Amino acid sequence: MAPLNEELSRRIPSSVHENLGTIAEFYERNEEHLHPAQAFFERLSLILGSPAYVGTNLLFVVAWILWNVLAPGYGFKQIDEPPFPWLQGLVTLNAFIISTTVLIRQNRMAKLANQHTHLDLQVNLLAEEKSSKIIEMLEELRRDLPNVRNKPDREAEELAQPTDTRAVLSVIEQEAEGLNCGKK
Repeated sequence: MAPLNEELSRRIPSSVHENLGTIAEFYERNEEHLHPAQAFFERLSLILGSPAYVGTNLLFVVAWILWNVLAPGYGFKQIDEPPFPWLQGLVTLNAFIISTTVLIRQNRMAKLANQHTHLDLQVNLLAEEKSSKIIEMLEELRRDLPNVRNKPDREAEELAQPTDTRAVLSVIEQEAEGLNCGKK
């Protein structure tokens, strides 16, 4: 990670720096536990997915075709006569290698994304619990202070209750089933 300039670093709260450090450590641990074959294929997928690689492939295909079409006119031997079966085989092999390496990388990225989603869910659930507790405490404080008018606030009372995540998940599942039934 590139170092921040001092002015920018001072404007960021220390908790953000700590969180960024935790995230960096997470990625470092993840990279440390990579199998060497996985690391190789991921590096290879970065090369195979680059614009330079696509450009090089296009130049190769054009040069191959030009050579095989023009070679006999200049007294050279054709390597691959039209419709270029050798070129088709090379392009097919190249496509197989590219798609396989991309899938290998995507599988690991999907696992990381799943971990991120799980972490987001945990943090959101914790934040919801904390918010409910804060509202509950404020409502209690409002009721206990003699100089504050004690009027019922139904919305605050409702928000002070922790969310029943099982009930929410059940509703989400029912709605998803309803949507799926409508597709048939």
